[in-house]
Amino acid sequence: MIHQPLVDSHFHLWRADLPLTDTAWHLKVTDASVDEFIEILDRHGVIFGVIAAASLHGAYNDYVRQALRAHRRFRATATVTPQTDIYQLERMRDDGFVGIRFVWGLLDEIPDLRSGEYRTLLRRVADLGWHVHLTDREHRIASTIAAIEASGAKLVIDHLGLFDTPAGINGEAFRTVMAAVERGRTWVKLSAGFRFEPPAAPKQYAQALVALTGGERLVWGSDWPFAAFEGKVTYADTLAALEDWVPDPLVRARICGSTPLRLYFT
Repeated sequence: MIHQPLVDSHFHLWRADLPLTDTAWHLKVTDASVDEFIEILDRHGVIFGVIAAASLHGAYNDYVRQALRAHRRFRATATVTPQTDIYQLERMRDDGFVGIRFVWGLLDEIPDLRSGEYRTLLRRVADLGWHVHLTDREHRIASTIAAIEASGAKLVIDHLGLFDTPAGINGEAFRTVMAAVERGRTWVKLSAGFRFEPPAAPKQYAQALVALTGGERLVWGSDWPFAAFEGKVTYADTLAALEDWVPDPLVRARICGSTPLRLYFT
Protein backbone atom coordinates (compact mmCIF):
# COMPACT_ATOMS: atom_id res chain seq x y z
CA MET A 1 0.00 0.00 0.00
CA ILE A 2 1.45 3.36 -1.05
CA HIS A 3 1.66 5.92 1.74
CA GLN A 4 -0.48 8.69 0.29
CA PRO A 5 0.83 12.24 0.04
CA LEU A 6 -0.80 15.06 1.93
CA VAL A 7 0.13 17.60 -0.74
CA ASP A 8 0.25 17.39 -4.53
CA SER A 9 2.59 20.28 -5.29
CA HIS A 10 2.22 20.42 -9.07
CA PHE A 11 -0.85 20.04 -11.24
CA HIS A 12 -2.83 22.15 -13.69
CA LEU A 13 -6.46 23.19 -13.97
CA TRP A 14 -7.96 24.44 -17.21
CA ARG A 15 -10.88 24.22 -19.58
CA ALA A 16 -10.74 23.61 -23.31
CA ASP A 17 -12.31 27.01 -23.99
CA LEU A 18 -9.67 29.07 -22.15
CA PRO A 19 -7.58 31.40 -24.35
CA LEU A 20 -4.25 29.97 -25.50
CA THR A 21 -1.18 32.09 -26.17
CA ASP A 22 0.20 32.46 -29.68
CA THR A 23 3.18 30.32 -28.60
CA ALA A 24 1.24 27.56 -26.78
CA TRP A 25 3.12 24.28 -27.18
CA HIS A 26 0.11 21.99 -26.58
CA LEU A 27 -3.03 22.78 -28.56
CA LYS A 28 -5.17 19.67 -27.97
CA VAL A 29 -6.28 20.73 -24.52
CA THR A 30 -9.30 18.98 -23.03
CA ASP A 31 -11.09 19.96 -19.86
CA ALA A 32 -9.12 19.44 -16.65
CA SER A 33 -11.63 20.96 -14.28
CA VAL A 34 -11.39 21.74 -10.61
CA ASP A 35 -14.29 19.41 -9.84
CA GLU A 36 -12.66 16.52 -11.69
CA PHE A 37 -9.37 17.01 -9.91
CA ILE A 38 -10.95 17.30 -6.48
CA GLU A 39 -12.59 13.92 -7.11
CA ILE A 40 -9.18 12.45 -8.02
CA LEU A 41 -7.54 13.93 -4.92
CA ASP A 42 -10.29 12.66 -2.64
CA ARG A 43 -10.18 9.20 -4.22
CA HIS A 44 -6.45 8.99 -3.54
CA GLY A 45 -6.55 10.55 -0.08
CA VAL A 46 -4.59 13.69 -1.01
CA ILE A 47 -5.70 16.70 1.04
CA PHE A 48 -3.97 19.80 -0.36
CA GLY A 49 -2.80 20.94 -3.77
CA VAL A 50 -0.67 23.57 -5.50
CA ILE A 51 -1.84 24.62 -8.96
CA ALA A 52 1.02 25.35 -11.36
CA ALA A 53 0.52 28.27 -13.72
CA ALA A 54 0.13 26.92 -17.25
CA SER A 55 2.31 28.50 -19.93
CA LEU A 56 -0.45 27.66 -22.40
CA HIS A 57 -2.59 30.47 -21.04
CA GLY A 58 0.02 33.13 -20.34
CA ALA A 59 -1.16 35.70 -17.82
CA TYR A 60 -4.75 34.47 -17.97
CA ASN A 61 -4.86 33.29 -14.34
CA ASP A 62 -8.62 33.77 -14.02
CA TYR A 63 -9.74 30.13 -13.87
CA VAL A 64 -7.07 29.31 -11.30
CA ARG A 65 -8.12 32.34 -9.25
CA GLN A 66 -11.71 31.10 -9.23
CA ALA A 67 -10.53 27.70 -7.98
CA LEU A 68 -8.48 29.29 -5.21
CA ARG A 69 -11.35 31.42 -4.02
CA ALA A 70 -13.72 28.44 -3.96
CA HIS A 71 -11.36 25.87 -2.43
CA ARG A 72 -9.03 26.95 0.36
CA ARG A 73 -7.24 23.60 0.19
CA PHE A 74 -5.41 24.96 -2.87
CA ARG A 75 -2.53 27.35 -3.45
CA ALA A 76 -1.14 28.38 -6.85
CA THR A 77 1.56 30.06 -8.88
CA ALA A 78 0.72 32.70 -11.47
CA THR A 79 2.12 34.01 -14.71
CA VAL A 80 2.56 37.78 -14.45
CA THR A 81 4.23 40.55 -16.39
CA PRO A 82 6.93 42.75 -14.84
CA GLN A 83 4.41 45.60 -14.91
CA THR A 84 2.16 43.83 -12.38
CA ASP A 85 2.07 46.23 -9.46
CA ILE A 86 2.16 45.48 -5.74
CA TYR A 87 -1.57 46.12 -5.35
CA GLN A 88 -2.40 43.40 -7.87
CA LEU A 89 0.11 41.02 -6.29
CA GLU A 90 -1.27 41.62 -2.81
CA ARG A 91 -4.78 40.86 -4.04
CA MET A 92 -3.48 37.67 -5.66
CA ARG A 93 -1.78 36.72 -2.39
CA ASP A 94 -5.07 37.14 -0.57
CA ASP A 95 -6.72 34.85 -3.12
CA GLY A 96 -4.14 32.11 -2.47
CA PHE A 97 -1.33 32.68 -4.95
CA VAL A 98 2.10 31.96 -3.45
CA GLY A 99 4.51 32.55 -6.32
CA ILE A 100 5.15 33.30 -9.97
CA ARG A 101 6.19 30.89 -12.68
CA PHE A 102 8.82 31.24 -15.40
CA VAL A 103 8.45 28.42 -17.94
CA TRP A 104 11.69 29.33 -19.64
CA GLY A 105 12.77 25.85 -20.68
CA LEU A 106 10.52 26.40 -23.71
CA LEU A 107 12.20 29.65 -24.77
CA ASP A 108 15.20 30.19 -27.02
CA GLU A 109 15.57 33.70 -25.61
CA ILE A 110 14.51 34.88 -22.16
CA PRO A 111 14.09 38.27 -20.49
CA ASP A 112 16.97 39.84 -18.59
CA LEU A 113 16.34 39.23 -14.90
CA ARG A 114 18.88 41.92 -14.08
CA SER A 115 16.90 44.61 -15.92
CA GLY A 116 15.22 47.24 -13.79
CA GLU A 117 11.70 45.94 -14.35
CA TYR A 118 12.59 42.36 -13.43
CA ARG A 119 14.63 43.42 -10.41
CA THR A 120 11.52 45.25 -9.21
CA LEU A 121 9.26 42.26 -9.83
CA LEU A 122 11.61 39.85 -8.08
CA ARG A 123 11.95 42.19 -5.10
CA ARG A 124 8.17 42.27 -4.80
CA VAL A 125 8.09 38.47 -4.95
CA ALA A 126 10.66 38.36 -2.14
CA ASP A 127 8.82 40.99 -0.08
CA LEU A 128 5.62 38.94 -0.31
CA GLY A 129 7.42 35.80 0.85
CA TRP A 130 6.62 34.16 -2.48
CA HIS A 131 8.80 31.97 -4.65
CA VAL A 132 9.80 31.78 -8.30
CA HIS A 133 8.73 28.50 -9.90
CA LEU A 134 11.26 27.82 -12.66
CA THR A 135 12.15 25.73 -15.65
CA ASP A 136 15.12 26.80 -17.73
CA ARG A 137 17.68 25.34 -20.11
CA GLU A 138 20.96 23.80 -19.06
CA HIS A 139 23.24 26.50 -20.43
CA ARG A 140 21.30 29.31 -18.65
CA ILE A 141 20.30 27.76 -15.36
CA ALA A 142 23.31 29.02 -13.39
CA SER A 143 22.81 32.67 -14.32
CA THR A 144 19.05 32.47 -13.82
CA ILE A 145 19.46 30.95 -10.35
CA ALA A 146 22.06 33.58 -9.44
CA ALA A 147 19.72 36.44 -10.41
CA ILE A 148 16.80 35.00 -8.42
CA GLU A 149 18.98 34.33 -5.40
CA ALA A 150 20.28 37.90 -5.53
CA SER A 151 16.71 39.19 -5.28
CA GLY A 152 16.06 37.35 -2.01
CA ALA A 153 13.14 35.40 -3.47
CA LYS A 154 12.75 31.70 -2.82
CA LEU A 155 13.19 29.37 -5.80
CA VAL A 156 11.43 26.13 -6.73
CA ILE A 157 12.95 24.13 -9.59
CA ASP A 158 10.40 22.25 -11.64
CA HIS A 159 10.36 18.59 -12.67
CA LEU A 160 13.75 17.55 -11.24
CA GLY A 161 15.24 20.21 -13.52
CA LEU A 162 14.04 18.38 -16.66
CA PHE A 163 17.50 18.63 -18.14
CA ASP A 164 18.00 16.90 -21.46
CA THR A 165 21.67 16.11 -21.09
CA PRO A 166 23.59 12.84 -21.43
CA ALA A 167 25.65 13.74 -18.36
CA GLY A 168 22.59 13.31 -16.13
CA ILE A 169 23.31 13.72 -12.43
CA ASN A 170 26.94 14.45 -13.25
CA GLY A 171 26.07 17.33 -15.56
CA GLU A 172 26.93 20.93 -14.76
CA ALA A 173 23.26 22.00 -14.77
CA PHE A 174 22.20 19.45 -12.17
CA ARG A 175 25.25 20.17 -10.03
CA THR A 176 24.24 23.84 -10.14
CA VAL A 177 20.77 22.94 -8.85
CA MET A 178 22.22 20.75 -6.11
CA ALA A 179 24.49 23.58 -4.98
CA ALA A 180 21.53 25.97 -4.86
CA VAL A 181 19.57 23.50 -2.74
CA GLU A 182 22.49 23.27 -0.34
CA ARG A 183 22.50 27.05 0.06
CA GLY A 184 19.04 26.73 1.59
CA ARG A 185 16.71 28.94 -0.50
CA THR A 186 15.95 26.50 -3.34
CA TRP A 187 13.49 23.62 -3.44
CA VAL A 188 13.04 20.98 -6.17
CA LYS A 189 9.89 19.23 -7.38
CA LEU A 190 10.02 15.47 -7.79
CA SER A 191 7.56 15.36 -10.67
CA ALA A 192 6.95 14.54 -14.34
CA GLY A 193 9.19 11.51 -14.51
CA PHE A 194 7.19 10.32 -17.51
CA ARG A 195 8.62 13.24 -19.52
CA PHE A 196 12.22 11.99 -19.24
CA GLU A 197 14.34 10.00 -21.64
CA PRO A 198 15.72 7.54 -20.79
CA PRO A 199 13.00 6.38 -18.37
CA ALA A 200 15.60 5.54 -15.70
CA ALA A 201 16.82 9.15 -15.50
CA PRO A 202 14.24 10.64 -13.11
CA LYS A 203 14.93 8.03 -10.44
CA GLN A 204 18.63 8.88 -10.58
CA TYR A 205 17.90 12.60 -10.19
CA ALA A 206 15.43 11.99 -7.37
CA GLN A 207 17.72 9.69 -5.44
CA ALA A 208 20.64 12.10 -5.74
CA LEU A 209 18.45 14.87 -4.31
CA VAL A 210 17.18 12.67 -1.50
CA ALA A 211 20.73 11.64 -0.62
CA LEU A 212 21.69 15.32 -0.46
CA THR A 213 18.72 16.56 1.55
CA GLY A 214 17.10 13.66 3.36
CA GLY A 215 13.86 14.92 1.83
CA GLU A 216 14.14 18.50 3.06
CA ARG A 217 13.55 21.15 0.38
CA LEU A 218 11.96 18.54 -1.89
CA VAL A 219 8.27 18.37 -2.81
CA TRP A 220 6.23 16.00 -4.98
CA GLY A 221 3.77 16.71 -7.78
CA SER A 222 1.68 14.59 -10.12
CA ASP A 223 1.72 16.98 -13.13
CA TRP A 224 -1.93 16.10 -13.77
CA PRO A 225 -3.55 16.15 -16.37
CA PHE A 226 -0.27 15.05 -17.98
CA ALA A 227 -0.26 17.47 -20.93
CA ALA A 228 0.77 15.73 -24.17
CA PHE A 229 0.63 12.41 -22.29
CA GLU A 230 -3.14 12.28 -21.78
CA GLY A 231 -4.32 8.68 -21.75
CA LYS A 232 -0.78 7.37 -21.26
CA VAL A 233 -0.27 8.23 -17.58
CA THR A 234 -2.60 7.87 -14.59
CA TYR A 235 -2.56 9.52 -11.20
CA ALA A 236 -1.81 6.12 -9.66
CA ASP A 237 1.22 5.83 -11.95
CA THR A 238 2.68 9.02 -10.49
CA LEU A 239 2.18 7.74 -6.95
CA ALA A 240 3.89 4.47 -7.84
CA ALA A 241 6.81 6.38 -9.36
CA LEU A 242 7.18 8.37 -6.15
CA GLU A 243 7.35 5.19 -4.08
CA ASP A 244 9.94 3.77 -6.47
CA TRP A 245 12.09 6.91 -6.28
CA VAL A 246 11.73 7.32 -2.51
CA PRO A 247 11.15 3.92 -0.85
CA ASP A 248 11.58 5.22 2.72
CA PRO A 249 8.07 6.13 3.98
CA LEU A 250 9.41 8.66 6.49
CA VAL A 251 11.30 10.53 3.77
CA ARG A 252 8.22 10.41 1.51
CA ALA A 253 6.15 11.86 4.34
CA ARG A 254 8.61 14.76 4.54
CA ILE A 255 8.51 15.34 0.77
CA CYS A 256 4.73 15.08 0.52
CA GLY A 257 3.74 16.54 3.88
CA SER A 258 5.80 18.71 6.20
CA THR A 259 8.02 20.33 3.55
CA PRO A 260 5.28 21.49 1.13
CA LEU A 261 3.01 22.50 4.00
CA ARG A 262 5.72 24.86 5.26
CA LEU A 263 6.60 26.11 1.80
CA TYR A 264 3.13 26.74 0.43
CA PHE A 265 0.63 26.88 3.30
CA THR A 266 2.29 28.88 6.10
